[in-house]
Amino acid sequence: QVQLWESGGGLVQAGGSLRLSCAASGRAFSSYALGWFRQAPGKEREFVAHIRYRGSTYYSDSVQGRFNISRDNDNDMVYLQMNSLKPEDTAVYYCAASWDSSYRNYYLAADFSSWGQGTQVTVSA
Repeated sequence: QVQLWESGGGLVQAGGSLRLSCAASGRAFSSYALGWFRQAPGKEREFVAHIRYRGSTYYSDSVQGRFNISRDNDNDMVYLQMNSLKPEDTAVYYCAASWDSSYRNYYLAADFSSWGQGTQVTVSA
């Protein structure tokens, strides 16, 4: 399994931007599906975005048009650029990875086998 470390969280005002980074260790990074999830207090962990090994991306409706996921296979990194942040984006954000399989859609937490420790994002009104 790959190990993951998130960074880049913090406190930002509504309308602002943050860029989350996730560093990975392990072999064959380019073959992994990568995702970002978030969990707000008292709520279940929810899907934010994923990027497949071929580079296709998918976003939840709540972040579509505001967030952008990207990957750097040369440096084993995945990023989440978050723009036009809203207070409801406040959550702990988690990076996730799993060997990419055509049998999975990677919208569910159960589709991913490796997780980072999370990074807090707080958006003030």
